[in-house]
Amino acid sequence: MKSDVIAVSSGGEGMEEALRQTEDVASYKKLDKKNALHLRLLGEEMMGMLRSLTGETEASFWIEDNKQGVFELHLKTVTVMDAEKRGELLRVSTSGKNSAAKGIMGKIRDIFESMLAPDDLSPPNYYESGLQYDGFDMTDDPMKLAMISVTSWSLEQYRESVKAEENSPDKAEEWDELEKSIVANLADEVKIFINGNAVEMVIYKKIS
Repeated sequence: MKSDVIAVSSGGEGMEEALRQTEDVASYKKLDKKNALHLRLLGEEMMGMLRSLTGETEASFWIEDNKQGVFELHLKTVTVMDAEKRGELLRVSTSGKNSAAKGIMGKIRDIFESMLAPDDLSPPNYYESGLQYDGFDMTDDPMKLAMISVTSWSLEQYRESVKAEENSPDKAEEWDELEKSIVANLADEVKIFINGNAVEMVIYKKIS
């Protein structure tokens, strides 16, 4: 099943309709109250991420589910870079540690913006922990390799990377963020994909 596609924007347009759709899908699929609430909360987190993006961003939102009981919340945007937006993204992200990026959704927002950015934009420092590659590149620069070869970022892969070093002082704060995050606790996975000039975020939630 695929729901209607709702046009949303970082200015707030369409967001209430998108959240109502999470409730409509829950009702149509006869989800219990707890799972319906979880779907709504994940939708709210996704809309909150969109609202915090730099500049005006328009996107499409929809929900899909499959026979395995996995619900997917999709947010897809196509970006056309101009000089002003390029500058805004550079100011936000080139330091690799946006001071406003608090918690997991703040990090996901930074990663989403980095994927919307041109190739010369350095991604945030926590970006690399969740990278998934398609093919390889011969460059010796690992960050350049990430920007060239990456096709998706995975919350689960990031979680495993942080968990492996959770006792490290450098990773303690990141592990604490994961434990407190609504998305990290409710979602089975969050992925961000690049396909040409389109960037898509998908939150996966298995409901048995």
